[in-house]
Amino acid sequence: MFEEIRDSGIKISDDSVEVLGKLKEAVELALELLRFGSHGSKIYMVLEREQIIYRLQEVTAQLEHALSGLLYQQLDISEEIQEQVELVLSQFKKAKERIDAPNLKLYEDLSSLYNMKPSAAADPALLRRLVDNLQLNGITDLTQESIALHEMVATSGGDPGESLEKMSMLLKKIKDFVQTENPKMNSPVTESCSIQTATNVYQKIPEDFRCPISLEMMVDPVIVSTGQTYERTFIEKWIEAGHRTCPKTQQFLTSFSLTPNYVLRSLIAQWCVENGVEPPKQSPQPSETTATCSPAERSKIYGLLNKLTSGNPEDQRFAAGEIRLLAKRNAHNRVAIAEAGAIPLLVGVLPSPDLLTQEHAVTALLNLSICVNNKWSIVSCGAVPGIIYVLKKGSMVARENAAATLFSLSVVDENKVTIGGFGAIPPLVKLLNEGNHRGKKDAATALFNLCIYQGNKGKAVRAGIVPALMKVLKEPNNGLLDESLAILSILGSHSEGTAAIGAADALQVLVAVIGSGSRRNKENAASVLVHLCSADQKHVVEAKKLGVMPSLTDLVLNGSDRGKRKAMQLLEFMRQQNQDNKSHSQLAQAPN
Repeated sequence: MFEEIRDSGIKISDDSVEVLGKLKEAVELALELLRFGSHGSKIYMVLEREQIIYRLQEVTAQLEHALSGLLYQQLDISEEIQEQVELVLSQFKKAKERIDAPNLKLYEDLSSLYNMKPSAAADPALLRRLVDNLQLNGITDLTQESIALHEMVATSGGDPGESLEKMSMLLKKIKDFVQTENPKMNSPVTESCSIQTATNVYQKIPEDFRCPISLEMMVDPVIVSTGQTYERTFIEKWIEAGHRTCPKTQQFLTSFSLTPNYVLRSLIAQWCVENGVEPPKQSPQPSETTATCSPAERSKIYGLLNKLTSGNPEDQRFAAGEIRLLAKRNAHNRVAIAEAGAIPLLVGVLPSPDLLTQEHAVTALLNLSICVNNKWSIVSCGAVPGIIYVLKKGSMVARENAAATLFSLSVVDENKVTIGGFGAIPPLVKLLNEGNHRGKKDAATALFNLCIYQGNKGKAVRAGIVPALMKVLKEPNNGLLDESLAILSILGSHSEGTAAIGAADALQVLVAVIGSGSRRNKENAASVLVHLCSADQKHVVEAKKLGVMPSLTDLVLNGSDRGKRKAMQLLEFMRQQNQDNKSHSQLAQAPN
């Protein structure tokens, strides 16, 4: 169809351009979902099946809606192609009514193992079913799943924390079972490690020698600012994905510098020699400070920069689009593009009247910002006002990517102040209100990061973030419960935030989450409720009427340390309120 439109040479009306733009956006979302499914972690996708099904339904509906709006009479499309498009459209309509039932037994098996205590022994029959159903029969499959699991959880938005650790331990149980059943199976030769070891030796590897992320023996152990040690490759991927916490402790990283752990590397090498295992060999890793592009690639980059400064709108659009793709491809390109001086030139075309040029430029900056060093360069080049301009005036895709760029840049604490100071928060709240699912998610993650800085909390409240979050929370299957509750939790520590949450009729939602939400969401909902009850006793009375006490008691018994503390505070508020009521009653009954 697109080839016919292109070859016809007709002038396309604005209405048709809008419809085709929506179709392009829907196809891109479909492609993103297919990549997510084909390269992602099997364990993650089974456990998060509701989220995956929701995304599938959402993409299918968008494709159907876009195809339904095609104006054939304006597009000069042949009858044959029209028939094919109509056939595809009818298939999408049928797809809404026919969704394959998920494998409930697989979900139950995985959930059982996921919720099992680390020290508990798993049923071999259950492990055998999981190995067969997930097709994790070999060490190569297991290694790929380990990498995919980390990457998928790390880039899923929000703070993975406990879920990453529990899914990793689940995978470790499966891996140990597979290696017990196949004692002759060797570890794979990978780019980062070449360890040929029998199962009995593999199972004796000290836990301190394994990376907490990959669960594999470390090749290049490095220390982060919290004192924890990780394999360099995996912690770099974690940081490049925009996370600023330590995966194991969930503490904030005060810096992103990685210090080689030479002592541990020496101990690993010594252990390998003593146990007859070939010591791990370190392979060179891509550096953020030194690009290794070929002369041809560098020549291409400089050619694109010349087009970017040409003043010709078509050249600028083409160059920004190509730089966007190159920056997405790998770390070497991101370094080389920045070293060539592309960042200020991309900033210069952000205010372009051409919406596609805006989109390409802001997305190129988003891709470049994956490198920590580039975050500083982008902000120091004065990019923030231009990114905010795109956030306000750009196409929906450009606005989404502008929000994602602000999130990436705000990982650096100083940038939180800069971004908030230039007025990014009101347009982010607007995107949270009116964007599609992806736009709302990008806006929410950016707002969460910005609101960590105390000075931005009041700005967010005055921009209307609390009503926007309540609107999101009340939408069925919104997929943004985690982000919304996390933001409300940090806003609750601000007086304006507490007042706004109290005025937004949030108690019913909070009580419901404490009763049936995930562990992290229960914590955040309880945290918000603590702030409300501390500010005004009427919230204590209302929460009791809504039946929160049994849920709080359960949270005290089964919650995390943080959840237990919050639940105990709330129960104490309620005990005190009962005591006050009793005292008032006794005074009222006393003789004059």
